[in-house]
Amino acid sequence: MGQTIELIAADGFHLAAYRCDPAGKPRGGIVIVQEIFGVNAHIRELADQYAATGYLAIAPAMFDRAAPGIELGYDQAGVDQGVQIRARIAPEQSLLDLQAAVALAASAGKVGVVGYCWGGTVAYVAAAHCKIAAAVSYYGGRITQYLKDKPQCPVMYHFGELDQMIPLTMIDEVRQAHPAGIFHIYQGADHGFNCDHRKNYEPKSAALARERSLAFLRAHVG
Repeated sequence: MGQTIELIAADGFHLAAYRCDPAGKPRGGIVIVQEIFGVNAHIRELADQYAATGYLAIAPAMFDRAAPGIELGYDQAGVDQGVQIRARIAPEQSLLDLQAAVALAASAGKVGVVGYCWGGTVAYVAAAHCKIAAAVSYYGGRITQYLKDKPQCPVMYHFGELDQMIPLTMIDEVRQAHPAGIFHIYQGADHGFNCDHRKNYEPKSAALARERSLAFLRAHVG
């Protein structure tokens, strides 16, 4: 079980974060970046899982600047509200909040950033702008807006074959811009396939993506 803590971004903004520590000495730090639904039960569970594998896990509340403490459901109302909140936060502000989480995670050693949905795009941006050892992006649908920002560390990408929000042509754009990336496309998987709280959950793809992510993070973070 983790605990809610406070981070302070470089511009002085205070934001919450969910922190979960491993049982023993950490092998490194992992920052988990939320979907558009906030640091909800799913994100906290992911942090707990990464801590159970030996990492100091930090999940910053990236929506706190616009909607402190928000946790949204996976229905259309939650989607609509999450999109609205995301639009009210400047990318520069998100990066400051992310960097505050990375700085704390670095107390455990090398840092990896793992992001989901909107967080998958943030993970890509982190690879370009933060001092991290690796990034893992799950179905980041806005990456093509940031292709001018070049990753400075290894990045692994997970996409669902059936994801209509991220067509294969868009994945090809990312691949062309970042040929050094490791790309995985999961047959029969849709957007959000990793989340067992939503109807698109696809357990086989989720398990394989997790296995690949952990191997990747062990190789680059510790």
